[in-house]
Amino acid sequence: MVNGKMCVGIIKNDLMVRLDPSVYDAVLKKKGCREMNFTGKPMIGFVFVGPVGTRTDSDLAYWVDLALDFNKKAKASKKRK
Repeated sequence: MVNGKMCVGIIKNDLMVRLDPSVYDAVLKKKGCREMNFTGKPMIGFVFVGPVGTRTDSDLAYWVDLALDFNKKAKASKKRK
């Protein structure tokens, strides 16, 4: 969480990245990247990146930077009561 908004996380061996939906299709072509699909439908703006896509420090920095850039524009989820 960054500024109260989902940004990046780890699920098993994958990096979960929240990114600008406008770059979603382009990043799906990057090595190790695939759609995030929890409910049977892809979640546009969220991707999983496997270990092959985060192998080097610069690979990891690429994904974290994408997430942090979008975080400035992203809306926070409504708080549950």
